[in-house]
Amino acid sequence: MSSMGLEAAAFAGRLLLAAIFLHEAWSKLTAYSAAVAYMQAFGIPGELLPFAIAVELGCGLLIVCGYHTRAAALALAGFCLATAVLFHSKLGDRNQLLHFEKDVAIAGGLLVLFAHGAGAWALDALRARYPDPGAG
Repeated sequence: MSSMGLEAAAFAGRLLLAAIFLHEAWSKLTAYSAAVAYMQAFGIPGELLPFAIAVELGCGLLIVCGYHTRAAALALAGFCLATAVLFHSKLGDRNQLLHFEKDVAIAGGLLVLFAHGAGAWALDALRARYPDPGAG
């Protein structure tokens, strides 16, 4: 595959990974009280919802832009693993098992993004090419 094809795939992968977090942040914002009730049903304090929204929205946008991608991917990987354990641990229930596996698989994809970076079509690559002359 050509270099451009690989970079397009890396960009598309970033968009697809980020999309679920951006959608879920929006869903939590538009159904805030339902999201609080869901968290509380699992023993998670509702006061943590703004943090969850900020992580999903902030890191999702960073990954779309390819800015501080590795840090955002690592944060979201941890978020996914925590979500799997806290909300989908009844593995005898087929639906819960599916959600657990989905969260673990997304964490895996995010760890690959963490390991390899965002690719050439990212602000991180632009920053590496043109470092700030006033920094450090």
